[in-house]
Amino acid sequence: MTSQSSILDAEESLSTSAPGFEPGVPLETEAEKPASGMPYFNPWIIALVVTMGTFMEVLDTSIANVALPHIAGSLSASQDESTWVLTTYLVANAIILPISGWISSVLGRRNFYLGSVILFTAFSAACGLAPTLGMLVAFRVLQGLAGGGLQPSVQAILADTFPGNKRGMAMAVYTVAILCAPVLGPTLGGWITDNYSWRWIFYINIPVGLACAFFTRIVLHDPPHLIAARKAQKGKPLQVDFGGLALISIGLGALEIVLDKGQELDWLGSTFITWSSIVAVGCLVGAIVWELYVDKPVVNLRLLGERNFAICCTIVLALYTALYATTFLLPQFMQQMLGYDATTAGIAVSPAGLVTMAEVPLVGWLLSRGSDARRMIAMGITMITLGTWWLAHGNLEVSMSDMIWPRILQVMGVGLTTVPLSTIMFRFLPGDQTSNAAGIYALVRNEGGSIGIAISSTFLQRMTQTHQAYLAANITGSNVAAIQAAHALGGAVGGASADTSYAGLALVYHQLQRQAELLAYMDQYKLFAYVLACVLPLVLLLKKPPKIVGKIELDAH
Repeated sequence: MTSQSSILDAEESLSTSAPGFEPGVPLETEAEKPASGMPYFNPWIIALVVTMGTFMEVLDTSIANVALPHIAGSLSASQDESTWVLTTYLVANAIILPISGWISSVLGRRNFYLGSVILFTAFSAACGLAPTLGMLVAFRVLQGLAGGGLQPSVQAILADTFPGNKRGMAMAVYTVAILCAPVLGPTLGGWITDNYSWRWIFYINIPVGLACAFFTRIVLHDPPHLIAARKAQKGKPLQVDFGGLALISIGLGALEIVLDKGQELDWLGSTFITWSSIVAVGCLVGAIVWELYVDKPVVNLRLLGERNFAICCTIVLALYTALYATTFLLPQFMQQMLGYDATTAGIAVSPAGLVTMAEVPLVGWLLSRGSDARRMIAMGITMITLGTWWLAHGNLEVSMSDMIWPRILQVMGVGLTTVPLSTIMFRFLPGDQTSNAAGIYALVRNEGGSIGIAISSTFLQRMTQTHQAYLAANITGSNVAAIQAAHALGGAVGGASADTSYAGLALVYHQLQRQAELLAYMDQYKLFAYVLACVLPLVLLLKKPPKIVGKIELDAH
């Protein structure tokens, strides 16, 4: 009883100094002002400038997907070889995401963000000029390393720039960028490739990157707590966690290769994937142990000891696993099963992005008015689950609208979930750990996407084979209905009786394959709906924020 009362007393004392966002209570806290002598800019100008760079970087994760056949043909490579253009970019992204907070603390957040934008733009131009596939892959690695830190940097910048009562709207702007960019990427990439050249999907980054770098240099400055930390470190030897850096880089790189190439190479049936899996597991387990016990870790995993932050990361992992899986499955279903071309399939999923652009600012406004973030998260997960379950009731006769409306409901749920998550994940963390927290959060989000695509592509093929085996078991000489169907279809083809018999059986088998693949698609949607339903109770575990607003000083260790 005594220990329980002491915990309650401690929480009450902390509640008087809690920072940032407070559901149910309008906030009155102010963001940190620039250091003395630094010019002051409206926070919304800063938000638009830094979000421009993030949109450009996230767009490049998906814009090259539809251009792979053109890249392969232009550079005299096979289709399988061209997929390394995507894989290497994701590997480089995964390596840089978790360590971006540490790099920001060494270089300064402004210098890190500005340098990332400049290098990303330069390597984008190099990708467009690449004369061979090998050089293109090398430049994609460098492009991924340069751009990987933009996402977490923007979240940390917004968290420090905006006061708590406006942070919801700021995160809404960021969410529009990271949700709309993957949706628009394939459509924009297909249009550019069809009308110009695949090289222009990289060249379009140049004017955007130059504009972003120009304005970033003018409006962005480090917050006072980062300036103070760098001054305190000045003159002291730089302590680099080389062990953690090596383990994390190798482990995440190997994991990304396993997830991206596993299905293509038959998972553990491939020696390469087997050894990559062993390296990934060994390095990542070693990294977790190392980072928890080293004095100054390159990735502060101790932040996951804070319950709200850990739950937010778990929810976003499941959320983006389901989102990217359905984003991968839906256009493929529309093209392979319904006969849509790539451009039409891309246009069909675009309305969801447009709805999100209108919805997310409203969500941010509701947060700024004091709406309870936990209720919004619960409602959003429910909407995503219902939208995914809705997709699981399709058939081969569905219209385009039958694909559009479930997707709109699904993506509206994503907007209603991610904005509050991005806002409250910093809730009980110390202000000087925002960069580290944003890096971990962005890594979890990106790995969720990779896991979702890996699971969906694997299960789609395996479940198609399973359903085909079950359905084919009924196509026998003793099945009167099957024989009659074969004769009817063969008669419609015409020709000699022996030929029509074989033609009829072939047509029956073709329909069987289509039905097996349809059932496999529907199984995937049901699977991810179950995954989303399982994370819904986690919302109940989120801490109820205290009623008094202020500044928290919790020890992240």
